[in-house]
Amino acid sequence: MPMETESILQYKCPCCGGFISYDIRSSKLKCPYCDTEFDLETLKSYDEGLKNAKADDMNWNSEDDREHFDDDSGMGVYVCQTCGGEIIADETTSATSCPFCGNPVIFKSRLSGELKPDYIIPFKLDKKAAKEALKKHMSGKKLLPKVFKSENHIDEVKGVYVPFWLFDADADAEARYRATKTRFWSDGDYDYTETSHFSLLRSGSMGFDHIPVDGSRKMPDDLMESLEPFDFSEAVDFQTAYLSGYLADKYDVPADECNKRANERVKCSSDIALRSTVVGYDSVVPENVSVQFSGGRKHYALYPVWLLNTTWNGNKYTFAMNGQTGKFVGDLPIDKGAYWKYFGGIFAAGSIIAYAVELLLFH
Repeated sequence: MPMETESILQYKCPCCGGFISYDIRSSKLKCPYCDTEFDLETLKSYDEGLKNAKADDMNWNSEDDREHFDDDSGMGVYVCQTCGGEIIADETTSATSCPFCGNPVIFKSRLSGELKPDYIIPFKLDKKAAKEALKKHMSGKKLLPKVFKSENHIDEVKGVYVPFWLFDADADAEARYRATKTRFWSDGDYDYTETSHFSLLRSGSMGFDHIPVDGSRKMPDDLMESLEPFDFSEAVDFQTAYLSGYLADKYDVPADECNKRANERVKCSSDIALRSTVVGYDSVVPENVSVQFSGGRKHYALYPVWLLNTTWNGNKYTFAMNGQTGKFVGDLPIDKGAYWKYFGGIFAAGSIIAYAVELLLFH
């Protein structure tokens, strides 16, 4: 695996030389060694170079006909500026930490030019909050194996800035619905049913702001959408300082590939909005929904997510928490014995009730 020459960024404390990272509580960069805090505005100069950064052009023409090793794994090896240790990272990693000294590392070229995010929502909740959320998520679950809590151990808790494409658009939507109204009556001799059919048209103009679509192939789309909503009002202009001490990925799903999912979400929301105006009918079936965009825009942003990986009984479980709001999601294992005992008890109770009713009615 070849050694990469890409420059990396590490924020150093000017007081003691230690590496500093973003502190959630103070919303500043903080040195864990001397406790000195730094306002993010004072470190903006680090980011100015990203706007016009150029990639290296250092190719050598060679007639050497020896075979070269081609690494198609997408992984690269980098050198930590502090301890000289090797940092292995894939091509989408934008921020990580040195596995030897633990100091935060930021890959500048992966956050420059077109790869530079427009916005970032900083973490508001820390690792301790994520662990507490997992405990709360497990509490009160009757079908959760009892030993899961005691034997379960968290393999990894990591704060990750996940890349999202944000879509803005003004839309004109039209929908056609087939609806029915049913009336029943009786004249003493016959029972009557009258069903009236209606074709309903609805249209309206609406605006959509910052519709998020996951821009990372590593992250399951359904897991990321389960963490919504993120409050964009707390987003700020991107600065690399927010990444210090956290993991971050650059997008590996181009914006154009996310268009389809964004369109689906806009169309679904438009249908829900128009459908809410159809009232007073016994049944409503959508026949067609069409949406026309105007002024469509895209933005690139990083959103905060805590990922918790845990292993139990040979199986891996992944949980995620919105690093801004605290919303927590993740599937838990089921105790099959407790499952059948619980639902068997419900079935038995239902059988007893049915038998009692039968005795009252027929004896």
